[in-house]
Amino acid sequence: MKLYYTPGACSLSPHIVALEADLPLELIKVDLQSKLTENGDDFKKINPNGYVPTLILDDGNKLTEGPAIVQYLADRAPEKQLVPDAGTFERYLLQQWLNFISTEIHKNFSPLFDSSATQTVKDSAIERLSLRLGTVEEHLSDKPFLLGETFSVADAYLFVTLSWRHYVNLDIAKWPALTQYVDNISARPAVQKALQEEGLI
Repeated sequence: MKLYYTPGACSLSPHIVALEADLPLELIKVDLQSKLTENGDDFKKINPNGYVPTLILDDGNKLTEGPAIVQYLADRAPEKQLVPDAGTFERYLLQQWLNFISTEIHKNFSPLFDSSATQTVKDSAIERLSLRLGTVEEHLSDKPFLLGETFSVADAYLFVTLSWRHYVNLDIAKWPALTQYVDNISARPAVQKALQEEGLI
């Protein structure tokens, strides 16, 4: 399998999941500005949307959205228990969290990286983001992971979005459970390896 990624972008999430699942991946770096891969290929021919992640399977099939990719990877290694079994209520809770992270956290970071966004737009994004992080803080106040006692693909995704706080000067110190959560996930060997492989540490 090939994973098209940009260091530190949301593609870090499936990178972490593949390492947690002990699945071999060929990593191909993408420059999101030029839309070229490290091999000089036109990335928009691989993913017309022009953003990462993109996963190309050995049979040529393709997935282009992070929440779908992480579930696919986790289902390839069920013994690792990175996702609840399909059809269970817990699997729908996982999908609920993946949707929440994608629409309420990930997307609210987007204006903060946009150099053309006004300060008013950025302030509004920070306000919405703070409300949503408050929701996560409350949820994590009595459990180590989003689904309880077990690390899941949703935790990989949330961790990656929270890592963007360094680039936009968002202080999460006022959320102690969230701060502890980030520290704990950061210490996982698969997370450390993914960060190293992407040149982030």
